[in-house]
Amino acid sequence: MRIKGLCDEDFVNYKKPSMTIITCFCSFKCDIENGERCCQNSTLAKAHITSVPDDALIQRYINNPISKSVVFCGLEPFDQFDEIFSFIKKMRVEYNCDDDIVIYTGYYKYEKLSEITRLRKFKNIIVKYGRFIPNNTNHFDEVLGVSLASMNQFAEKIS
Repeated sequence: MRIKGLCDEDFVNYKKPSMTIITCFCSFKCDIENGERCCQNSTLAKAHITSVPDDALIQRYINNPISKSVVFCGLEPFDQFDEIFSFIKKMRVEYNCDDDIVIYTGYYKYEKLSEITRLRKFKNIIVKYGRFIPNNTNHFDEVLGVSLASMNQFAEKIS
């Protein structure tokens, strides 16, 4: 999998301790929709891309006694969906690990229905939807157990 970064123990993006994997690509749809540069992750676009085998990431996760979930975020995980899907499939099938997997996306749910349908075959998948809106009110999301930056953003457990 191609990644921009990795945090073995993250306590910010989900209610459970997480291995956070920062993805590589984004169309900057939030900037386009808002008519201004507002992406909090825009500096990541210039960060170095590293290729890490899925097995290495999964073994690193499984061997860490602290993290209890995996979070994909940073830029736009759905812009490298095939890599995310492959990782999840390997984690579920080959490693028999059903821990929560959270995908932070700036897409609206209706924009990614085919991908959501494919992900539903796996257990414990949570997707956070919605574009970032600058100067919007943040709110606590019960599913994630954390605050989200904009009122239009929400998470749901899809499987």
